[in-house]
Amino acid sequence: MLDFSRNHFELFGLPASYTLDSERLDRAYRNLQAEIHPDKFAHAGEAEQRLAMQWATRVNEAYQTLRRPFERADYLLQLRGIHAMDAKNTSMPMDFLVQQMEWREQLEDAKTTRDVAVLERLEKNLRGEARDYQARLAEEIDLRRNDSLAAETLRKLRFTDKLLAEVGAAYEDME
Repeated sequence: MLDFSRNHFELFGLPASYTLDSERLDRAYRNLQAEIHPDKFAHAGEAEQRLAMQWATRVNEAYQTLRRPFERADYLLQLRGIHAMDAKNTSMPMDFLVQQMEWREQLEDAKTTRDVAVLERLEKNLRGEARDYQARLAEEIDLRRNDSLAAETLRKLRFTDKLLAEVGAAYEDME
């Protein structure tokens, strides 16, 4: 069986980096699933069945973490001892806080006036920001190894993702 002490990247035989070959991850995931799927242990003893179930759960969790950019960055930083999303770690640059307030105002205005065009512009801007944050994370984590800056960028990405979800909800409310 597999070694529970290995991190998610080691589990899939991948380098511990933000930039990830998603096809290689998918292939490694399928190979591991074929090896440890609980159905393969249907006729095994209870202990082996339980261990197979634990492994299947572990492999699924690792895969879900690595395939999502936000979760992958957060996990990598945690491996380096940085807890970017710690509730005590909330400092943000003033320019981002001002931008955040402007986006929130745009969202509230669009919801109040039921203006789909404003929502569409806001969504486009937020998606662009999210892409920029992901590109910055790749640079800050993989190239510069600037974990404190990466933690700040990750918090910005989290805010942007949450606001995008609110934009999605606003669209639904308008339908």
